[in-house]
Amino acid sequence: MSEAIAGLKPEAVWRYFAEISRIPRGSKNEQQISDYVVGVAERLGLEAKQDGTLNVVVKKPASAGREGVPTVCLQGHLDMVCEKNKGVEHDFEKDPIELVREGNVLRANGTTLGADNGIAVATNLAIMEDRSLEHGPLEFLFTVDEETGLTGAGFLKPGFVESRTLLNLDSEEEGEIFVGCSGGRDTSGTWRVNFMRAPGGSVAMRVKVQGLVGGHSGLEIDKGRGNSIKTLARVLYGLHEAGARLSHIEGGNKRNAIPREAEALVFVPKDRARKAQAIANKFHELISAELATVEPDLLITLDRETGDVERQVIKKDQQERIIKALVALPHGVIKMSADIPGLVETSTNVAVISAVKSSIVLETSQRSSVASEIDEIVQTVATILELSGAKVVQDSGYPGWKPNLDSPILKVAKSTYQQLYGKMPGVQAVHAGLECGIIGEKYPGMDMISFGPTLAGVHSPDEVIYIDTVGKFWDFLLAILKNVD
Repeated sequence: MSEAIAGLKPEAVWRYFAEISRIPRGSKNEQQISDYVVGVAERLGLEAKQDGTLNVVVKKPASAGREGVPTVCLQGHLDMVCEKNKGVEHDFEKDPIELVREGNVLRANGTTLGADNGIAVATNLAIMEDRSLEHGPLEFLFTVDEETGLTGAGFLKPGFVESRTLLNLDSEEEGEIFVGCSGGRDTSGTWRVNFMRAPGGSVAMRVKVQGLVGGHSGLEIDKGRGNSIKTLARVLYGLHEAGARLSHIEGGNKRNAIPREAEALVFVPKDRARKAQAIANKFHELISAELATVEPDLLITLDRETGDVERQVIKKDQQERIIKALVALPHGVIKMSADIPGLVETSTNVAVISAVKSSIVLETSQRSSVASEIDEIVQTVATILELSGAKVVQDSGYPGWKPNLDSPILKVAKSTYQQLYGKMPGVQAVHAGLECGIIGEKYPGMDMISFGPTLAGVHSPDEVIYIDTVGKFWDFLLAILKNVD
């Protein structure tokens, strides 16, 4: 057993969490974890089926005297976001997550923890194992590839799940019950570029944006955190004054994460290198002041490139169009909800930029709880990219989940929480894509809520789970299952 979880309760939940932390389970790499779940079910003598997408459903019979209660499905996703701090050596395709316990939090050593949504997987496995619990017939749905487009849920087939009530265990704030979520779409732009030899007498310099917090591009888009790609674009726009020519650019690595780091290789006339340095330093002071409260570790640097680099730059007119597009693109909150206080209604994230052979590729994502507003912000982003000469591709996206405040399972959950803790839970929608939207579309009429223990910093190496909230989450879930009738 991992030393980090020794003595933690509920013991079975933490034991399974440690076990799955040793199994590689990045998005689109779920074969091992899917097979593991099937293996656990078979060891426990439970019926399990695995579809061609690697989604798994496990069935557990009702406890004695509860056979007539409607079946409830407990659902979470098997995959995790694979992020690590720069300089950390970790191969997400084979290395286990190294768990670190610090007081009341559990984190990983320089990588994402995978509590999103490993805590749901571990909880389901613990309930599958425990024959002392009181509950009606249960189904456990384990989906794949949630983090890169909710595609596992998207491939669910009719009849794979038989329940008409579903508890999604993929929320991140104990004491809050979620009853709705935003829908989303991705918009990418690709610029075909032509290279020419770097001007004679120029020196290679690398500009870097580092130290940003990042985070979930839906749940934390309203925190005012910096975006490394947008910050880099501002610096590159300013370096035009020093005659900088762009050779290479990259930043971010996940569509659904606010990018934390970005860098570009530029060639600057040797006699303007000092001026370029002064420009970069000025931007560091300006932007650090702008973001001082939320980004205390922001670092913008411009240094001579010491390694061997190919002396080529993008044609000047193409460079200008790309940088201006990056500067013009919106990022962050577009509109707050007028109906639910504090809820982001519409947002957009400038997520990933990379150089691929003779192309520069930019990935962005848009979210809204209002379908027409997704269309509008996608149109805005696409138009800016098209005007800059990029080829634009939009995906079909995923649906939102419309709140139903008269939901029967919501009423059970609210009264159960009050019985346990002497107060009513919060009820809210979330500005992120939950699989409930797709599951509700696949199985019309499904009665759903979402809840979970408290997590922070998800989708980044700062991800933590608050240990004390796991016990409360466990007790709440078991009490709901006991109270369903």
